[in-house]
Amino acid sequence: MTKKEWLACLEEMDHMFPDAHCELIHRNPFDLVIAVLLSAQCTDKLVNKVTANLFEKYHTPEDYLSVPLEELQQDIRSIGLFRNKAKNIQALSRILIEQHGGRVPEDRDLLMTLPGVGRKTANVVVSVAFNKPALAVDTHVERVSKRLGLCRWKDSPLQVEETIMKKTPAEDWSKTHHQIIFFGRYHCKAQNPGCHVCPLFDRCREGKKRDKKGLVKHDAVTEIN
Repeated sequence: MTKKEWLACLEEMDHMFPDAHCELIHRNPFDLVIAVLLSAQCTDKLVNKVTANLFEKYHTPEDYLSVPLEELQQDIRSIGLFRNKAKNIQALSRILIEQHGGRVPEDRDLLMTLPGVGRKTANVVVSVAFNKPALAVDTHVERVSKRLGLCRWKDSPLQVEETIMKKTPAEDWSKTHHQIIFFGRYHCKAQNPGCHVCPLFDRCREGKKRDKKGLVKHDAVTEIN
């Protein structure tokens, strides 16, 4: 897919989801770190349900260290991998206090030194909390970019990130991240992609593949002008 074609796809996503944004509820950068950490292999909807109570109880890194690990585990028990996530929350809270004055660093590389914070989490925090150009690759971003043919099926998340950034203006990286997520979360879903009503159908590698299998109703498909 050429840069021009990709930008046309983004323009259409913008028409579909003009208000795309981070759906993890948070009050500050520290809350966002916790929320994104909890969202690994979990839906934003469930994370927001859990953090509604969690963020009432805990406000600072010191708060998370003031309770036994077992208590924190119970507070996030409905979240997948809750035991390991609780350990990481306390570990990163301790590092923030000891090395960063209790504040979340704005640098992505520093963020990635925190327990439980990988490149995706760091990119989300840098972009959303600090309004710096960054593009996080989650399952939606990876799936959509590969289905459309922008990236290769074998590309790693890092390669996907680099490809999207190369073909997208830097000032649009953060916006693009949210647009692709909304497109993947609410339209181009993993199990039931909306190919039959998709304005990107004629540009989509996966759509053409599904079409050959007779899974697409052509009379409902629209095209990009």
